[in-house]
Amino acid sequence: MALEMKVPSPGESITEVEIAQWLVEDGDYVEKDQAVAEVDSDKATLELPAEASGIITLKAEEGDVVEVGEVVCLIDTEAEKPGGGDSDDKPAEEEEKERQEQKEDKKDSDKADAKTEEPSKSSTPKQKQDTYATGSPSPAAKKILDEKGIDAKDVKGSGRDGRVTKEDAVEAKASMGTPGTGTRGEEKKKMSMFRRKLAERLVSAKNDTAMLTTFNEVDMSPIFNLRKKYKEDFKEKHGVSLGFMSFFTLAVIRALDEYPAVNSMIDGDYMVSYDYKDISIAVSGPKGLTVPVIRNAENLSFRGVEAEVKRLALRARDGKITVDEMTGGTFTITNGGVFGSMLSTPIINPPQSAILGMHNIVERPVAIDGHVEIRPIMYVALSYDHRIIDGKESVGFLVAVKEALENPEELLMDNDVKRALEL
Repeated sequence: MALEMKVPSPGESITEVEIAQWLVEDGDYVEKDQAVAEVDSDKATLELPAEASGIITLKAEEGDVVEVGEVVCLIDTEAEKPGGGDSDDKPAEEEEKERQEQKEDKKDSDKADAKTEEPSKSSTPKQKQDTYATGSPSPAAKKILDEKGIDAKDVKGSGRDGRVTKEDAVEAKASMGTPGTGTRGEEKKKMSMFRRKLAERLVSAKNDTAMLTTFNEVDMSPIFNLRKKYKEDFKEKHGVSLGFMSFFTLAVIRALDEYPAVNSMIDGDYMVSYDYKDISIAVSGPKGLTVPVIRNAENLSFRGVEAEVKRLALRARDGKITVDEMTGGTFTITNGGVFGSMLSTPIINPPQSAILGMHNIVERPVAIDGHVEIRPIMYVALSYDHRIIDGKESVGFLVAVKEALENPEELLMDNDVKRALEL
């Protein structure tokens, strides 16, 4: 009996997906629930699990765009498992590992066969050359030219019989219009559906919003001191680290209460504001940038935010994030600082109206009470849609975030650090 496997719906409003990669080959035996393919939607990459055990027949190629509900493979559920006997007790992961090892062994064997077919080189040593061909470079000149990537025939020699000397090689310059000796290959590869949709959304955000960016700087000393004092106790009790994201998330929530326009969106001729804070966090995954959402972040403590950030980041890293987990969001936080970014202008995540960019923390000289001190400083940026957020509100919002981060005990912890950290 052949079981038809159809593309399930990854989420609301998604009508088609792209076969990103088959994880099995045509004719393989698959186990029930074994991942057989990765499919890209315009929002996420998802795994397609086998619905039954049997021999699989592929009905779509990698790169094909297929509609939700379309048959992409068949599984012969009556087929016996190859090998039989003890192999029945092996898990699918172990069998897949064995298949990969067999492929590698075959590659190594092919390489070895290719080596034995190479014509043997003469064992007779070459007679040492005491003379040089006309125009050929000296050994020292050749070494210099090789380092510069210049062909000796492109250099006019000043030595005897036009020989290229060391001095000629030192003075030689590569022609700007002539390719060097390095490789000049190129590769044309179709972008995934997820990447193409992301590109469309980013261009749309630039073209369809009146986007501006305002900047400020934050003295991270107070947060550094709190983390140094309490991070070990926090991790021991809650099983998660006390990172920067919880401070920024709670600072953003406080600022959104003061400036609700930043927690709003445009819907035609209307401005829609929300009394809840669903905070999107930009996470780098194997397929690119994903933006999972922390729902009702206003109800979470430091522990709650850190636990949710860790959960979502792990799911994104493992490619298990779902469309529902990335849908919605009223405000976004992105942290380019983890990659070393000093300053940037983050692009709004539509249909949201603002995004906060965090950056790397660098020790900088700053004036404190008339004296120069070295402090850990982070530049922060707020990109916003000027159609519904005025300059006064955007600057005020970013200042409110700065104030909360520079005075977290009072503004984020109500002057009770242990209670706020649930220690």
